[in-house]
Amino acid sequence: MKRYWRDREGLDVALRILWKAAAAASVFLTGACATPLQAAPRQTLQDPATSAPATSALAVSPDLSAALDAYMKAAVRNAAFSGTVLVAAHGRPVFRGSYGLANRAFDVPNDTDTVYQLASVTKPFTALLIMMLQEEGRLSVDDLACDHLADCPPAWRAVTVRQLLTHTSGIPNYTSLPDWDEALDSRTYGPGGVVALVRDRPLEFAPGQGYRYSNTGYNLLGTIIERVAGKPYPEVLRERILAPLHMDHTVFNASRRIIPHLATGYYSIGSTFIEATPQSMTGVYGEAGLSSTVDDLSTWAQAVGAGRLVSPASLAQMTDGARNNYGFGWEIRTWHGRRMVGHAGSGPGFSNMVARFPDDDLTIVVLSNSDEASGGGTARALAGLYFGEATSLPEVQPKTVILDAVMAGGAEAGIRQYQAMKAAQPSAEAFATDELLVEIGYELSGLPAMEEARRLFEFTLEQFPQSAFSHDGLADLSVAEGDFAAAIAHFETSLRLDPDNEYAREGLKRLKGLPES
Repeated sequence: MKRYWRDREGLDVALRILWKAAAAASVFLTGACATPLQAAPRQTLQDPATSAPATSALAVSPDLSAALDAYMKAAVRNAAFSGTVLVAAHGRPVFRGSYGLANRAFDVPNDTDTVYQLASVTKPFTALLIMMLQEEGRLSVDDLACDHLADCPPAWRAVTVRQLLTHTSGIPNYTSLPDWDEALDSRTYGPGGVVALVRDRPLEFAPGQGYRYSNTGYNLLGTIIERVAGKPYPEVLRERILAPLHMDHTVFNASRRIIPHLATGYYSIGSTFIEATPQSMTGVYGEAGLSSTVDDLSTWAQAVGAGRLVSPASLAQMTDGARNNYGFGWEIRTWHGRRMVGHAGSGPGFSNMVARFPDDDLTIVVLSNSDEASGGGTARALAGLYFGEATSLPEVQPKTVILDAVMAGGAEAGIRQYQAMKAAQPSAEAFATDELLVEIGYELSGLPAMEEARRLFEFTLEQFPQSAFSHDGLADLSVAEGDFAAAIAHFETSLRLDPDNEYAREGLKRLKGLPES
């Protein structure tokens, strides 16, 4: 079923969700207000024997450590955080913390040796390999991508390597296909298999004339690396980055092989964790596939900043003059008035962020095996505390309150909770749209709790008769129950309400091709 509220495509969405949730919590939770947390000014504690900073870790004010830990414990309580975080200054740890469980069925806690699927945090690794090959004169970022690829479709002939790196190629993103979550993401793919899903589709815009995050582009970059280097992408990655940096707990795995100490990924329904929907990793290449630990990633980030992987000139080319806040494999942002270079990564049951502050020599790594948690939002908050800024503790989200009511007392209990919250704050922005209720309906359908989901979608239509997404949800439920005629009717209604709804249009195409309909 369509995961209406999930998005794998970059940092903006993760941060918008976090900020929106924080704002909503402060509005809806009667009597609750965000607690500002102010870190004390940072102090470097001296080693009494040498009067020099300790070498194993950069000691800081106990107040800062307490503030960082307090924030993370609130994130566990109220924002479904589960995972490990690391704050490192000048290449040395300032704070490490592990929270929650790596495996809930066997009660295995997360710790600093826990390995997490990185998802799109793989992309800057791929971009670094491209820059290494450019430094050797084996390719240029201004080469036509098809010069290094076989059997390029005509529409791709003008696309450059640079445009693949910066998501400006116009090549469609395969994970944005309307039926990706429903069917395609669970298939087994060979090399080039996921690219084949979009190779015959038209470009979304002329190369270089727009921006859209594209996993397809980075998959193609992985293939280019393989062809230019003459070795499989995982082998190039291992030889050029992982082995030289002794990243012994980092592995590329696009199969079903077992990775030691790998955390299990989880979704959550309210405050209850559930297993993430299984997804095949067989199609990934340069866009995802890495798994790692916080310490390995801190080592890597420090090596990047120190120019140990590519030259300062190449690193500058990767980050300077970025359009759309995206360079070559890096998001470039301003956080807390400081330049941040990093990348988020989210997949089924995981939400991650590696954030580097080059001017401050600070790295923050957040690896979470809960995709409800925001890796980017958590990293930003930890950075604020490090820089001495007042930071609000995470609060319980309204969606969590309503879902907990549903899980405890059924759909009607959740509806009563929603009505009570709306009565308390009738002019609140979230009650002006169907978004909150639709998210809840889809989370219930993914459990699956079909009757509860149906009732929530029906209630949404009572509140918002023009809710096309509610008809999509009811159509998905009907498909799951084999009632294709009802599904077609709901999709057709959805399209009447929203003629631009590609999800409903694709749903109708599939259903009308079935003999049963």
